[in-house]
Amino acid sequence: MTDSRTPGTDKETGTGTGPVTVLGLGAMGTALAQALLAGGHEVTVWNRTAARAEPLTAQGARAADTVEEAVTASPLVIVCVLDDAAVRATLEPVAATLADRALVNLTNGTPEQARATAAWAAGHGAHYVDGGIMAIPPMIGHPGSTLLYSGASTAFEAHRVTLERFGAATFLGTDPGVAALHDLALLSGMYGMLGGFLHAVAMVGTEGGKAAEFTTALLVPWLRTMMTALPEFARQMDAGDFGARDSNLAMQAVGFVNIIEGSRAQGLRTDLIEPMRDLIDRAVAQGKGGEDLQGLISLLVPGASGAPDA
Repeated sequence: MTDSRTPGTDKETGTGTGPVTVLGLGAMGTALAQALLAGGHEVTVWNRTAARAEPLTAQGARAADTVEEAVTASPLVIVCVLDDAAVRATLEPVAATLADRALVNLTNGTPEQARATAAWAAGHGAHYVDGGIMAIPPMIGHPGSTLLYSGASTAFEAHRVTLERFGAATFLGTDPGVAALHDLALLSGMYGMLGGFLHAVAMVGTEGGKAAEFTTALLVPWLRTMMTALPEFARQMDAGDFGARDSNLAMQAVGFVNIIEGSRAQGLRTDLIEPMRDLIDRAVAQGKGGEDLQGLISLLVPGASGAPDA
């Protein structure tokens, strides 16, 4: 068995075409392996269901029969599996083979899980980097794909060229949980936007409006305009300045009643927008009616005035 523990890292060759192992060949893992192959890497792949490796071997990858064989093939090991439990189930039996390797975990998880895995990996001599993929599989290796990383900075820098095969690589710091934190924060912003989108198109649909026409002609231009206010909202939150400039929470509470009642009158469920209405009502009830919308953050952060307990 060949052990490629140190040769071929980006830092040593300067070419970014050294050997790489990819563990996990779901849609995302497959896309990662394909991007590496397109970049000229020697790619070793492993998946619990071996047949998933066949399309990649046809493209030049080498399929390993075992996780140990896959790990020992490369100085850089990338893991992209279902969840944190799958990461541990995959790696723990081969922990002794991880020493001195760069272990990059691109499995979606929480900051606590990332920190725990980093500590476990360090205990076995691995150089751990956690990552968050801000893209869908078809975007990997193409413009618009962004990945967040945190953890062992030396390992990240040594393999930066390789990691940039997947998309723009942003390193957020040596705390291994920071990438996961920002990954989940960005996803929460996305899902909040999509929740509003779904409710909006459902509303116009009750009167025969077409989702595509409404979205293109009205919703997207409106949201683009509204998004220009976000940097100023963020500045005010950092400064703790929640004073209303234009429309305070008391006024918005009245307007939200119309959104809720109008939706229900159209026969719609209001599950997606009730939480925001509840927050606004709570803020007004606590004497914050004169504040601006960004003041609602004080009800979300444990320990802040009026915030729920953690």
